[in-house]
Amino acid sequence: MDLDINQLIAHTETWLPVVLEYGANVALAITTLAVGWWLISTVTRRIGTVLGKRSVDKTLQGFVGSLVNIALKIMLIISVASMIGVQTTSFVAALGAAGLAIGLALQGSLSNFAGGVLILLFRPFKAGDTIEVQEIYGTVDAILIFHTVILTPDNKRVVVPNGSLSNGVIVNFSSEPLRKVVFDVGVDYSTNLDTARHVLLGLCQDARIHPDPAPLVVVTALGESAVTLSLRVWADNADYWDLMFLFNEKARDALGQQGIGIPFPQRVVTVIQG
Repeated sequence: MDLDINQLIAHTETWLPVVLEYGANVALAITTLAVGWWLISTVTRRIGTVLGKRSVDKTLQGFVGSLVNIALKIMLIISVASMIGVQTTSFVAALGAAGLAIGLALQGSLSNFAGGVLILLFRPFKAGDTIEVQEIYGTVDAILIFHTVILTPDNKRVVVPNGSLSNGVIVNFSSEPLRKVVFDVGVDYSTNLDTARHVLLGLCQDARIHPDPAPLVVVTALGESAVTLSLRVWADNADYWDLMFLFNEKARDALGQQGIGIPFPQRVVTVIQG
């Protein structure tokens, strides 16, 4: 019995320091993991709050919060693993190599992702705006991380990659509250321009047209068969198309009542017989 006790004491002196050392490391690692997990959650919530106060798009808020949360948790897990003696050097190298391979394989997707982040961050347009990009005209239905959805006037759903969208020219028709309505019409060369100007200005008796700047009619071109007059008025953005349709409907009759014709394109051909 004494021999067994002596052997147990001898074995205890061998493995007890190891248990105490690794036990302390494990306890410290668990504590670090718990505290770090709580801190990461707090930081993620704070980031969401800051982005919300700066009116950043909700889609970007959620994405940035998730990205930061995942990145910090990966770093925390690697740190905790190294605390308990796990060799993380090879793991980090493998993770970096995998990231590089994935990045090379997904160059187009990463470009669209970066474009989506830029669009959501700098907001050249928002959902509901009417824009024109890459010869596509329509209303923005949704802005996602990788692409933007545009609905055309004839209700076609167009999906545009954010990479090409962020690098191209964007025309936003909804960003300004006012918009200039430019209505061009051709009249005969024999027309009295003052009379034609008076007729076109008579179309501006509409409450939707702003008096300042005042409506204006100017000559913009001397064509082959007509003098082009341009009626220019300012109105609220939402009234642009209604006024354009109104001018198209009323101009012909109003000019016709004053004997002013709207000529169609024509060309005089002289045939010389030999």
